Amino acid sequence: MLEAIGNALRIPELRRKILFTLGLFLVFRILAHIAVPGADKAALDKLFNTNAFLGLLDLFSGGGLSTFSIIAMGVNPYINASIIMQLMTVVSTRMKELSKEGEFGRRKITRWTRWLTVALGLLQAWGLTLVFSRQGVLSNLSWLGIVEIMITLTAGTVMLMWFGELITEYGIGNGISLVIFAGIVGRIPNTIYNLLTGGGQSNLAPMLLFAALAIVVTAFIIEVQQAQRKIPIQSAQRVVGRKIYQGRSSHLPLRVNQAGVIPIIFAISIMFFPVIIGNFLATAASPWGDISRALRTYWVPTGPNIPTDILYNFVYFVLIFGFTYFYTAVTFDPVDTADYLKKHAAFIPGIRPGVATAQYLDRTMTRITFAGALFLGGVTVLIPLLATALTRIPTQNMYLGGTAILIVVGVALDTMKQIETQLIMRQYKGFIK
Repeated sequence: MLEAIGNALRIPELRRKILFTLGLFLVFRILAHIAVPGADKAALDKLFNTNAFLGLLDLFSGGGLSTFSIIAMGVNPYINASIIMQLMTVVSTRMKELSKEGEFGRRKITRWTRWLTVALGLLQAWGLTLVFSRQGVLSNLSWLGIVEIMITLTAGTVMLMWFGELITEYGIGNGISLVIFAGIVGRIPNTIYNLLTGGGQSNLAPMLLFAALAIVVTAFIIEVQQAQRKIPIQSAQRVVGRKIYQGRSSHLPLRVNQAGVIPIIFAISIMFFPVIIGNFLATAASPWGDISRALRTYWVPTGPNIPTDILYNFVYFVLIFGFTYFYTAVTFDPVDTADYLKKHAAFIPGIRPGVATAQYLDRTMTRITFAGALFLGGVTVLIPLLATALTRIPTQNMYLGGTAILIVVGVALDTMKQIETQLIMRQYKGFIK
């Protein structure tokens, strides 16, 4: 990996791309420390120290939510908008046809995704403002002040969306993923400091145990992220015009974790709804006051030994498990894959082309996805609880551990693959010249 980075820095074109990406990272980290006026810092710190779920949301904003900065929402609205548009390509025939119209269709879907990002950003900004005002972080807010905060937070999300698109076009790697990656990496020094000095006492021994667990979990995540089921593919001999193309053997790679971290983002969005509803109903005259207090008191992950937390973690795990199957079904269509193989005179040895191939791929992907769903649920929910029991480090820090490592490892692997691809392309280009 280090050799690939060193080779990339020696090439002027790749060096400019890497430096451009790092420059936008720097601007992103500066924006994360520009706070929205009117927030009570002490109340904000108290809220995040007692609520691990807000820490999960803060993970995707690169620490901007814990400081209530102008980029407090991060790229969450854009990610949700992108997921919705992907789902629409499955539900809507018009959207599916548009997605197959090449560059024109892609630009149109991108434009709709941006507008949907603004709408979801305003909605999420309203929810965050409501939650923070109920918790004493924001006080004496008028309607004008609420609208001002909503516009500010939404503008911050749109700016990060723009940064991601610039990185994708002029930098290296997937821009949106790298924005999340930069936010997580930027928080590592502060997180380590808090773990070492938590409660004013030295936590060196638990920290060493936590580091050992992190190394083991990282190695496990890398293995699963790289794991594939290779389906053998045999191409038949074809005659095109006067040319004869000989048959050849290849394989169809099916990833174990086909869905990536999207199911986790889905689950977090769903789990946040009860918090918003509880704060919305938190009024003295409301007949739903008991429900509101129950949601605000118990619908938070604080440890594995409380019955309400067992229910919370169970619901969280089930949502991740279910969304893994759902999103995999959206991104991988066995019928389309079988038709593609049939059109190109390719087949799976021992399986008849067409319907039988689609059924075989569907059964295989279902079994693989079961392992991927257990992996995502275990890394996000079960491993943090196990690590908390072993190290006695607060749960809110552990909940960030598994998800953060999963995102960092996934983005780092994808980015390194792109850098290596760029290096290989340059070698071929030089050979042709």
